[in-house]
Amino acid sequence: MGKKEQYSVVDLFCGIGGLTRGFLDKGFNVTAGVDIDQDCKYAYEKNNKATFIEKSVSELSPEYLKTLFLKGTRKILIGCAPCQPFSIFNQKSSGTVSEMNSERWKLLYAFADLIKEVKPEIVSMENVPLLKSFKNGKVLSDFEGVLKGLGYYVSTGIFDSQYYGVPQRRKRLVLLASLNGPIEMLPYTHLNKVSTVRKAIGKLPKIQAGEIHHKDLLHRSRQLNELSLRRIKATPEGGSWKDWDEELIADCHKNDGGKAYGSAYGRMKWDDVAPTMTTYCIGYNNGRFGHPEQDRAISLREAAILQSFPKNYDFVNPKKEFSSGRIAKQIGNAVPVKLGQAIAMSVANHIEKYNNE
Repeated sequence: MGKKEQYSVVDLFCGIGGLTRGFLDKGFNVTAGVDIDQDCKYAYEKNNKATFIEKSVSELSPEYLKTLFLKGTRKILIGCAPCQPFSIFNQKSSGTVSEMNSERWKLLYAFADLIKEVKPEIVSMENVPLLKSFKNGKVLSDFEGVLKGLGYYVSTGIFDSQYYGVPQRRKRLVLLASLNGPIEMLPYTHLNKVSTVRKAIGKLPKIQAGEIHHKDLLHRSRQLNELSLRRIKATPEGGSWKDWDEELIADCHKNDGGKAYGSAYGRMKWDDVAPTMTTYCIGYNNGRFGHPEQDRAISLREAAILQSFPKNYDFVNPKKEFSSGRIAKQIGNAVPVKLGQAIAMSVANHIEKYNNE
């Protein structure tokens, strides 16, 4: 039995499977993904050799979690707790969060509680960089403290996904922990050869705003009204509303507060990486999500590819009514697959070094 085959992996907060896909691509056996969002089940199971468990991690018992690993294998537990509570949009000057988000950041504590009881050999946790400063660093410090108290070697760092081959500027906090010995994130693999928007989506068929490509239901772009069409036609590659004539500029961008949002109504650049894909990544007015050349926002397929999902990744459940907004949310929330691959390779390198046969 090979070294990686001695392990089985369970993915908490799995979503549509970006992190799972990364581990599968690097030869790991991912047996199950756990997520409360039932809408993610189709894409997760359709594209990955793993079972989707619809359950909140806060309600997942250690006993049940243990059954999700293959009997006789060594355990790897991975996951990305919901990041919205740690987002800059939820950190006001008071430093407080809403009651809803207060419950959501507690999911990280639920993650830690499961680690206490299950004691997987290796743990990976991915999140947004602001987790490091959220509540003055207490939430992350508590999580790290639990692991160190259990005897784990822990490393935490902030990494830019573009330097692992993701065609997108997306910084993420990655924590790795092992009971075997020190474990570190793989050094950047694409430091001098980032994948650009052109390389990623430049060869996709052209479509217009509001059009659905006949060979790919995911290659569809939102309809634009007449004013939005005038605006995007007035926007050069890499430009934004700051390039428009006065008559096209929205009132909200004319005051001092609005002037700070320079990327709104922006187009991407062909020969640069894309901006961070958010849950609103197919909305022309929600950021720099305009196609570099065509007069439209990027399509769902383009957003998925910019998250480094394979071009044939299937998101469309034929038994459910199609919802662009729901799929955009799934894509924006996902761990980029190539970042998942980098995390998996970090674990594989560690196993190679500290294999205890």
